[in-house]
Amino acid sequence: MSKIIFITGASRGFGKSWAEALLKRGDKAAATARDTNSLNDLVKQYGDAILPLQLDVHSREAAFAAIQKAKAHFGRIDVVINNAGFGLQGAIEETTEEQARKQMETNFFGLLWVSQAALPVLREQKSGHIIQVSSFLGHATLPTLGVYTASKFAVEGLSETLAAEVKPFGINVSLVEPNGYATEFWGGSSYAQTEHTPLYEPLREAIKTNVKPEHFGKMEATNEALLKLIDSPNPPLRLFMGKVALPVVKQVYEQRLSLWEEWNDVAVAAHG
Repeated sequence: MSKIIFITGASRGFGKSWAEALLKRGDKAAATARDTNSLNDLVKQYGDAILPLQLDVHSREAAFAAIQKAKAHFGRIDVVINNAGFGLQGAIEETTEEQARKQMETNFFGLLWVSQAALPVLREQKSGHIIQVSSFLGHATLPTLGVYTASKFAVEGLSETLAAEVKPFGINVSLVEPNGYATEFWGGSSYAQTEHTPLYEPLREAIKTNVKPEHFGKMEATNEALLKLIDSPNPPLRLFMGKVALPVVKQVYEQRLSLWEEWNDVAVAAHG
């Protein structure tokens, strides 16, 4: 039986690739974008199987309206993929208030609004799967990506809590955590940059030197992983994508555990 998928940020990158993979195998998709013209090629190829919807995830009201349009059109929603987001590159000191707020409005609050909008539909059905596109930077940090990383840490905490809250209603929640991929994410409208100051140039140069092309996965290779996640009768809370993520995060957690153990006597004494 084909599934009905609601996916945000379907104009490019992971969203476009995943929407096409789902449509190709016979699923139906309500695909959102700020400009639905970016979906014309999919409409031409897949016809009524795709419902293009204009959505700016900054608007909670618009998120609720888009979910209701998808429900009215297809009769149900089986899977919600919160993919809309962008990257902000720059040192924390360089980041303006406007940039920081926009990063959180898109990556965190947009995901929250769509999740809230979908939950009444999924609860009524007593089934559903919400897939939140996070990042391995929801566990680790990288200098000059601090506010972006903060948005993904927030997504992680929200979604793990949500998973516990909605499990009794038959709803699953999964976090997809890609490492770096060769997508349009770091270009065009999916990318923003602070006004760089010379103070942090040595740090930026050091990062560029250490980042190699092989650290970035091939976007099309994620399609099969996403389909397996959607089809799983018992989907995991978290799924890394790429070969870089797990080794990096394992090292981060080993260092954290070691430090916590080192300071545990101080921590216990603070209990009183």
